[in-house]
Amino acid sequence: MAVVRVLVVDDSAVARKLMARALESEQVEVVGSAPNGRVALEKIERLRPDLVTLDLEMPVMSGLELLDELRERRCEVAVIVVSALTTQGAGATIEALSRGAQDYVTKPSGSASVDDAVRELSEKLLPKVHGLIPEIESDLQARGQVKEEVSEGEVALETSPVVPDPLLEGGSVDIVAIGTSTGGPNALDAVIPALPGDLAVPVVIVQHMPPVFTTQLARRLDRHAKLTVTEGEAGMLVEPGVVYIAPGGLHMVVSRTGCEVRIETNELPAENSCRPAVDPLFRSVADVYGASTLGVIMTGMGSDGLKGCEELRRVGARILVQDEATSVVWGMPGFVARAGLASAELPLDQMAAAIANAVRVGN
Repeated sequence: MAVVRVLVVDDSAVARKLMARALESEQVEVVGSAPNGRVALEKIERLRPDLVTLDLEMPVMSGLELLDELRERRCEVAVIVVSALTTQGAGATIEALSRGAQDYVTKPSGSASVDDAVRELSEKLLPKVHGLIPEIESDLQARGQVKEEVSEGEVALETSPVVPDPLLEGGSVDIVAIGTSTGGPNALDAVIPALPGDLAVPVVIVQHMPPVFTTQLARRLDRHAKLTVTEGEAGMLVEPGVVYIAPGGLHMVVSRTGCEVRIETNELPAENSCRPAVDPLFRSVADVYGASTLGVIMTGMGSDGLKGCEELRRVGARILVQDEATSVVWGMPGFVARAGLASAELPLDQMAAAIANAVRVGN
């Protein structure tokens, strides 16, 4: 049985105990803990954990400083940030993801008891641990403990390989729709700032994140991008050269009235355990823009976006997916690729150019 070795890093002894309890399972072994980044660095080198859970605000050496050290030393260890659900915590988490952390969970807030806090942490944390360590995910699947979602009629892993169609020979592109999750902030940080400032179409994005975090993500991307990046709000006019990030806690869709297309948000039930989810946005884009949509699915856990991509393909749209080699988790793009829905699989460093070329050639 595959077992993932975890080091817990937090300056609070109580938080370290809660995290250790939340991680208890047959597939996880907590091999140690550390009260700050300096001690963590020594234990990472000595204990060689597969994964680190990381608080960011610590004395001696902060979580951000530890991430810088790990990158400097080229230390290959997965990192999940444990973040406060605050504006400051969200901003620090986005920064941590940009410095090499793979994912994050939010700290329990308002839990009625210690047991409730442990349960909440465990439900958030263990799926991310499993997803980030391929050996664990494969072992669980082999034992029937993980069942990946597929649409009716789809059989995962049994479809024909992707054969890219002539991407740049398609019709016009009037909108780019992007869906991503685990590893997505880094992927978006690589793609959105690389898009040209004269991109002649709007870009709509779902990144699985809670409220406040999506606001901070939009602000960070806006600082780095040539395009205007904003968090989507109900009633906003969808305009060329603007990137709209779905707000945390709400589904974002587009709707047309006459010649105008506007953003709408709603609190309908979560889809694929997510709100915002990719599928509702992609369905609305397929309805409003049809074949003139360019869909993009990048790194992320689970299968959100698969049904939306089925709808995009039904109306004749093209779809790009990030390749497995450059994805933190090849869940979302993998489902779309294996279903034969992708026009092309591309490494992350080619995605922005492919998007820009498709828009330029098509228009």
